[in-house]
Amino acid sequence: MVSLRWPDGKVKCPHCGSEKVCYLAKSRVWKCYADHPKPRFTLKTGTIFEDSPIALEKWLPATWLVMNCKNGISSWELSRDLGVTQKTAWFMLHRIRLAMQDDLSGGMLGGEVEIDETFIGGKARNMHESKKRQLKRKIKEAGTAGGLYGGHGKAIVLGMLERGGRVRATVVPDRTKSTMQPVVRGNVGRGSDIFADEHVYNWKMPNEYYHNVINHLETYVDGNVHTNGIENFWSLLKRGLGGTYVSVEPFHLFRYVGEQAFRFNNRDMEDIDRFVYGMRHVVGRRLTYAELTGKAGETHG
Repeated sequence: MVSLRWPDGKVKCPHCGSEKVCYLAKSRVWKCYADHPKPRFTLKTGTIFEDSPIALEKWLPATWLVMNCKNGISSWELSRDLGVTQKTAWFMLHRIRLAMQDDLSGGMLGGEVEIDETFIGGKARNMHESKKRQLKRKIKEAGTAGGLYGGHGKAIVLGMLERGGRVRATVVPDRTKSTMQPVVRGNVGRGSDIFADEHVYNWKMPNEYYHNVINHLETYVDGNVHTNGIENFWSLLKRGLGGTYVSVEPFHLFRYVGEQAFRFNNRDMEDIDRFVYGMRHVVGRRLTYAELTGKAGETHG
């Protein structure tokens, strides 16, 4: 863990960056000799593990399982494996997913890029009557744009796949031009070849990209024009959501999408290499339980 966090062998204070530190073996902490209010720190300080009473002996196996299980691992299964409560396991999983989020350091997607949207959510006919009424109310409140529930009561995810390379996917509120175009511009380099289905006409940008359109009402492949690559990613994503996690709130959906994108983008790595790569992203990221549950900033009188 020390070598992963400080690969050059020089332990640095996470608060000020100073190398003037010493290890206090009795307390099992480091002490920084720079002048600031928090001179002591541990391996967890400044990482997703910070302020957690759970030992690294449980955090590290949990991280390995999330990053290497092809369809993910549920909080109930993780709680049994680690001997913690389901609530604790659920919180741990979301903190690990934060480390798996794409930091966009790889630059823009380019070359041949497949772009498609998919809908995530249960079928209305399978819902309890009370859930149907709740869903109808949310759709009505969302208006004509559809809001988060635009796809007939389902959340919308936009995916962009560079053929032979990476995928990026994000939850979007609707399928309008004002929503889709900025997302595409922010992730796909100008001049790239875009491969999409007939829905591309809702947001296409002919002055910025070369568009290749496949009409799925007629065929799914026309020579090199298809969206089979991104469809494969959707299949993997939905297999995990439907088979492992079963029920995912739209509020947390982007975390599960990011989790699957991490595994997809690093699919050619060996398990140990994927784990090491993911562990290098635990620093500088923090998620509290209040933030996770949407209660951050609340005051109680």
